[in-house]
Amino acid sequence: MRIPTALADFVALIFPRTCLACVEPLARGEDHICTGCRARLPYTDYHKLPEKENPLARRFWGKLPVRHALSYLRFLRHGRVQHLLHQLKYQGQRDVGLVLGRWYGAELTSHGLAADFDLIVPVPLHRTKLARRGFNQSDTFAEGLALGLAVPWSAHVLRRTEHTASQTRKNRTERWLNVATVFEVADPAAILGRRILLVDDVLTTGATLEACAAVLLAAGCRDVSIATIACAEH
Repeated sequence: MRIPTALADFVALIFPRTCLACVEPLARGEDHICTGCRARLPYTDYHKLPEKENPLARRFWGKLPVRHALSYLRFLRHGRVQHLLHQLKYQGQRDVGLVLGRWYGAELTSHGLAADFDLIVPVPLHRTKLARRGFNQSDTFAEGLALGLAVPWSAHVLRRTEHTASQTRKNRTERWLNVATVFEVADPAAILGRRILLVDDVLTTGATLEACAAVLLAAGCRDVSIATIACAEH
């Protein structure tokens, strides 16, 4: 046994790396999420469906044109996905977004979707919340997707101009009014004529993604697709 391997095993014995979904120790070679949890995550597989049969795409019908509506996982309360998102947003576990983005990007690439995107754009946080949290969870997912899709990403295309109240306890109309006019395109040249993949952590009503997509389309991008780590049942 090589010394570095023996040392790594000793460190893992004293300070075990744990799965970010179930908090059980990780085996050698496992990447932040154990093999058991990865197998049992509630995948949507929406990317395998024709657009007319995609329930996520239906949420945007009649509101704005969305080329692809994608979400990796189903959000279930008190389940593994909620725990992963809590680890990402509130425990500073950025690797959750990176790993899930990389896995999902590879899955989308295997289904031929990488060629449909020119640039990945995360939904921005207001600078006040960004300073308080220290990072944007959507940026980590965008970075992971960029690795899996081999498509560039940028956190500087969109800007949130106002610090809005939390969306958590608002209904759909209140959510839309809360975010309808708070986004702007900071770098129009970066999106002109390009196919944008707009990403966020969770899709609930879709109000935030609609508001961002609307300003991207108004600024001259060719089309907009959306992708999230998870989506709540409609």
